[in-house]
Amino acid sequence: MAEYRKVYGLGAEFDSAHDLLHAAEKIRDAGFKRWDVHTPFPVHGMDAAMGLGKSWLSAPVLVGGTTGLVTALVLTMVPSFGIYPVIVHGKPFNFFTSPAFMPIFFELTVLFSAVTAVFSIMAFNRLPMWYHPVFNWKRFERASDDGFFLVIESRDPKFNEAKTRELLESIGGKHVTLIHD
Repeated sequence: MAEYRKVYGLGAEFDSAHDLLHAAEKIRDAGFKRWDVHTPFPVHGMDAAMGLGKSWLSAPVLVGGTTGLVTALVLTMVPSFGIYPVIVHGKPFNFFTSPAFMPIFFELTVLFSAVTAVFSIMAFNRLPMWYHPVFNWKRFERASDDGFFLVIESRDPKFNEAKTRELLESIGGKHVTLIHD
């Protein structure tokens, strides 16, 4: 008895980046939401062809940066102005002496923003993902060399194996293959 393997999606290979770009436009226009393209190099205009919008990464990075700035303000101003005020040559120890702390403000803002960006990217991309189902497709080995691939996931609401295969073949996809988990 053959073991049951869950279907991940359908993959198709295209001859060139230009063909893949036009295929991506047709897949986008067909209404698919869960699909991706794989190329050995960035293809100019692919984001627009796929219908990708602005990244949500800026929101967590803003929160991280703001947290870093507030942390720096608390760590410098509370001890210097409240707990241990030091009067040097009669200079004031209030908010107007904060330019001395600008490097700390800057560094903690950048540090918290960077750390937030790294962990947000990992969360958005569901990393670490030790193995991806498309690696089960033998032809996909060419994706980092000279292959241009489009994969439509089976969890897409519009996915129907027969109709999706027909669509991929009609837009120029070659070696249309069912990919298993």
